[in-house]
Parts: sequence; structure tokens; C-alpha cells
Amino acid sequence: MSGTGPQNTGAGPSGGAYAPAQPGATPGGGAVGNPPPAQQPPAPPSAQNLNQIVTDYLLKRGFTKTEAIFRQESSNLGADGRPKHKRAEDMGPRQYTDAFKLLKDWIDKTLDIYKLELGKLLWPVFVYSYLELVEKGYTEAAKEYLNSLKQHFESVHGDDLKVFATVTLREHVRENPVTKLYLENQYKIPLNVHIAGSLFHFLQKEADAGGSVISHIIENRCKVLVQARGPIEPYSFEAIYRRAQNLDLDEVDAEEGIPGVFTGVTNRDVLDVTVPLKLGQMPMEPELRDDVRAELEEQDQRNPPADGFPTLVEEFENRIKREESADAPTRSDLPLPPSRARDVVMEIQKVRENRDRFKIEGRTGGVGVPVSACIFTFHNTLGSVSSMDFSKDHQLVAVGTMDSYIRVWSLDGKPLKSKMANEKDLKTNNRKLIGHSGPVYSVSFSDAIKNVDYNIYPDTSKPETNSQLLLSASADGQIRLWSLDFWTCLCIYKAHDGPVFRVLWGPHGHYFASAGWDKTVRVFMQDHASAVRIMVGHDTSISALAWHPNGLYVFSASDEMDKSIRMWSVTTGDCVRVFTGHTQYISALEVAPNGKLLASADAGGNIFFWDIEKGTRKKRCRGHGKGGIPSLSFSVESNVLVSGGLDGTVRLWDVELPADPTKANSLTNGTSGAQADGAAAGDSAAVGGSGDGRGISAGGSGAPAAGATNGTGKKKAKEVQITPDQISAFPTKKTPVLKVQFTRMNLVVAGGCFDPER
Repeated sequence: MSGTGPQNTGAGPSGGAYAPAQPGATPGGGAVGNPPPAQQPPAPPSAQNLNQIVTDYLLKRGFTKTEAIFRQESSNLGADGRPKHKRAEDMGPRQYTDAFKLLKDWIDKTLDIYKLELGKLLWPVFVYSYLELVEKGYTEAAKEYLNSLKQHFESVHGDDLKVFATVTLREHVRENPVTKLYLENQYKIPLNVHIAGSLFHFLQKEADAGGSVISHIIENRCKVLVQARGPIEPYSFEAIYRRAQNLDLDEVDAEEGIPGVFTGVTNRDVLDVTVPLKLGQMPMEPELRDDVRAELEEQDQRNPPADGFPTLVEEFENRIKREESADAPTRSDLPLPPSRARDVVMEIQKVRENRDRFKIEGRTGGVGVPVSACIFTFHNTLGSVSSMDFSKDHQLVAVGTMDSYIRVWSLDGKPLKSKMANEKDLKTNNRKLIGHSGPVYSVSFSDAIKNVDYNIYPDTSKPETNSQLLLSASADGQIRLWSLDFWTCLCIYKAHDGPVFRVLWGPHGHYFASAGWDKTVRVFMQDHASAVRIMVGHDTSISALAWHPNGLYVFSASDEMDKSIRMWSVTTGDCVRVFTGHTQYISALEVAPNGKLLASADAGGNIFFWDIEKGTRKKRCRGHGKGGIPSLSFSVESNVLVSGGLDGTVRLWDVELPADPTKANSLTNGTSGAQADGAAAGDSAAVGGSGDGRGISAGGSGAPAAGATNGTGKKKAKEVQITPDQISAFPTKKTPVLKVQFTRMNLVVAGGCFDPER
């Protein structure tokens, strides 16, 4: 287009002309003054005129289809050019219920890290919706609204709901002191900037479905305080950082809600100790249950039980009945992978071992139980062993060392198996796993059990039931997953900030938990590189870890500064119970197989028993000398506890209270016990013991044993009080005990490192 000056164009088909404003004089271009009134630029066209101009232009150019679509969309625009929506005051009473459900569904579907903050919107939206219904005279609709939605708030706002139930008239709203607080103040809601933007976008998008009602309430009754920070949520990075730095609430969080009214759950109030627990057994997968029952029926026909013994099917049915208790969880509470042939074989063997186990029935009353114990002693360790674990089939033992490596032995001295092609002819009873760059503080074997004598799947290879995986945690901040078939590291989990002190497989496999210096408990799935749950709440680093038998809960204990035990829900990540009472470093945790009882031990030689459901302490046991109790384990019946202490003893305890608590301990001339000593070739350490699993039976007869302490339990010239519920004790020859474990047959396996300096 040629020309030297601006051109006035724009005559439209309707005959009106649209002329752009003329540019004014430049500062150096002559006199500056107001132009004559006749030359002033016309006012900008209205939204309606603009729509007409665009419509005329489209028709002139022949875009008839585009013009029809534009005309249809323009019909929903208001005078300001914005989309027209129904006003909240023009909508019927049903719209308030629909709007609340719309917001609730959106919050439920959003990311977990934003749910806590967005959940703060529900209460003010609920309250102001109810008050508006009452003010508009919708009395019956208001009652229906209150009754249909109050279940979402009864646990936190029960008292307020009772007040609102009495507010049914306009006069009540203006006179009631609680409702006056809500009407005279704006409800302040702090939200981080990211979720605030998503919220307003969602409300605008769903305006006709109820979003406009929510927008009306937020604009007129609330005040959203947008914050440039991360989300506040129990296991968000923002919450972890704030707790790690012992930071208090921001000022904006202190202003949440309105003065004089309880806001409900705040940023720091994430503990609900009244939540009901599911402590029953996890039901077996239906398909797996049918396969196991069919195979057990076949085995009963092949090998009928001896007189007086139940059949395997009867034993299995008793287990199924226990799984049907009222407090049992459902399979949907904890997603697990589908069962395999290996699982069928393992369940069959568990039923067999449970039937044939040595039974400890009834109350022991402090009377000795003839439990056998096999103690394995490690030599030449030079104080380098920092952790220990036995496989559940008691074929392997693993130790973590201060020298950053892990060593695995076969307990019977036989060569370890390897599936590596170049190691078919390798004959060695121990392997060294190298990969960590710091002391190995914890090791944990995956589940295992002795295999059946024959292959129940003749068309395929015999399923393996030995431990195939080993977990390790180290001061280098890493968790490593090791293959015991190829003797190599399969995966490295880098999640903790600082040393990782504990790692432990869950009762069903697939899940495992870890805890460390960063004060967090993390739950992983075997096939995920990052944690699926992060539990935050301890004030100092975590020293002990335990799983509930049904896999829904994890227990953690903090060190000598915090000294609390917390119970975490794996499904929600929330802390559901807190146990306090220890005054020293908590060194071990263990949950009874019945899922009702928790045992904890500390550095002072104390063992506490806790009622999990009530969150209260049942009793305290004493008998170990000072130094700590690194390991605890319950019998199958949950009525006997075994403990291993750094004082060099393994002790059995009656879980039930003694028949006569005032009775003195009957062990007047020492505690009965025994030690299996021996030596096996090793690189830097050797393990000794009864490799065939034979132990020495020990009862409460009070027979003296070599190395036994005197009747007062003196240790290094210090008298140790022994409570009457100690059943028996197994002293060792200068061997601090690091690990004790009740087998599925109710035998005790223990391990420790010989210390000649003791």
C-alpha cells in the first residue's frame, strides 16, 4: 500500500464509518495544545458494535459458516463482552448441593499434595451455602442440604453442625452468635499460587455446572490468600522442610478462618488418634485361596495326618476364619500384585509348618517353656558388624559392616547357589556384596520357606521358595536391592536426605519401608524407584522400624531426643497412633502376629508392651543389662517374646502378666541357657553354631549353666532387677546378641559377634 500519511478507511456495509485516532504532534514538531473538539477521536466502540463490525466483515468476505458460528457464540456474551452465567441468586436451592459435590469431586481427583489445602475450601462453602439457603427462605431445602452433607464434617465440626441445625429462619441467622461471626467476617483461606490458579480456572470452566455458585461464595464471603510457596501437606516437600527446620506457621496460616471459630484441620494438625484401626489379618486372594485348598486336599489324601492331628485342610479353614474378623482389612486397602505359583507353594508350606509347630498354648505364668534356641557366633569381626538378618527359611544369614560391604553365608555350610553362567562350578559358602560407600546399618531378606518335597506343577520347573532378594540401607543415603541368584545390585533407591538407618520388607513382600536421619519413614514398592508414601512427624532421626502383620501400618521409633513411637497408615500416610513412655534410646520394635500387641525395647534394658488399638502401655519388663536390646521377636501364638541384648543374653518373656506379680523370680542360681559354639571358614568373620538347626532345650527349672549370672542378675557389679515375667535366659560367652528370631516352628535362632574385650 502506497502513500505517505495515515489513511482513513473502514466504511462498512452498514454505512457507518470507523476512523482510527490521528497521531498527536511530537514534542519537537510544533506547538502543543488541545485539538479542536471537532477533531477529537471518537470513543471506542462497544462490545455490541464490535460484534456487528466483525459480523459485517465476515459477510462481506463471504465467510458465511464462520459468521453463523460467531453469531451463535456471541449470543451468550454480556454487554461487557464476557460470557453470561447464571447468577447464584437466580439459581434454585438444588444448585448449592450440586456445587458442593462438584467441588468435592474435583478435590478428590486432584493430586495428593494439594488435597489438604483445597480441603480447606469445603467447610466455608458448606457453611455459607447453608446460611444463604436459610436467608432466602428455603427452610426445607436447607435441612436437606445439612443432613445430606454433614457426614463430611462430623468428625471435626460436630459442635458447629449442632448449632447450624437450630438455625432455620432468617432471624436465626442474624441473631445467632456463631452465624454472625461468619457473616460479619471474611473466611480467610491460604493457598499456594499454583493450586489457586487451577482452582479459579476450574470454577470458570464449570460455571454453569455449579462453579459460579462457588465463585460467588468465594468472592463475597471468603478471602483467598495466595502464597508463593510449596503445598502444605503431611508428606509434601514444603512440610518436610518446615519440620526439618523446626519452623513455625507462616503468619498467613495463623490468620486462617475467621476470629473465634475453629477452622478444622490446620497445616500442623495432621494427627487423628481417634481413627479406627484395621488390625485383622489381610484376606487371601480368592484365586490363591482356591488353589491352596485344592492342593491341601490332595496332600491330605496322599498323606493322612496321624491320630489326634488336624488335616491340612482343617488347619487352613481355621486360618480363613481368622481372616474374616470384624476388623480385618480388604484386598483393596493394599494393592498387591497377582499371586504366582511360588505363592501357592509358600502358602501350602506355611499351613503345614503352622500345624506341626511346637505349640506354646495358654498362659505361661512365668513358668519355663521348653523352647529350643540355636545361637550362631561370628568370630574375627573386629567390631565391624553393624547389622544382621536371617532368612525366613534359615538357610542364609547376612551381615552389614562398617566397612561398607555386605557378607552372606549359608548357615549349613553348603555352597551358595548362583545362576550366573560363569559360576556354575563355583563352590563357596559365603559371598561379598560391594556397592555402598558408607557403613551398612540394616539388611533385610525377602520372604522364604522350606520348599515342598515334590513339584506340584509337573509341567513346569519347581517354583523356588528361597530368599531371592536382599535389601540394605547405608550411611551413604542409599537403599540397595540385591539379587541372591546373581549376587549383584538390581536397583538403587535414592530418596532419603542423609544416612538411612533401617530398611525392612513388608509382610507380603512387594512393599518395603525405610527410615533414617532425615526424620522420615518412606514406603516403597519393589517396582518403583521413588517412595509411594512419606511419613513425617518425628522430631529427630529414626532408630527402629516394624511392620504390622497385615501390611497396612508401619511403626517407627525416634532416638534419644524424641523417644516416641508412631504408627503410620500406609494407605493414607497419616500418623494414627503415638506411643510415649520411653526415657532412653529406642533400639527395637516388633508387632505380635495377632496384630494387637506392640513390643519396644530401649538402651536401658527396658521392654514395653503396648495395646495398639488403645495406644496405651500394658507393662514393662526388666532383666537385660544396659547397652541396648537390638532385636525382638514374638512366638507364633503371640504369648512369648524373645529378646537379644548387647549384655550377651537371649531372654524369653511371658507376654501375659505373671500369675503372681509379687512373686520373686524362681531362677535363684542363674538362668538356664546354652550356647552353640563353632567356627566356619570366612574371609573376615566366621559364623559358628548348630548348622543343622539343633538347639538345646531350656526350661524354667533353674538349672545352672556355664557363664550364667548370679541370682540377682548382677552385671559388671551393677544389680539388674529381673521382673517375674521372665521365663528363661540364654547367656553367651562374651557375645553381644544382634539378632533373635522365632521361626514358624516356634524355635529361636539368634546371632551375635564374639567380643574378647568384654
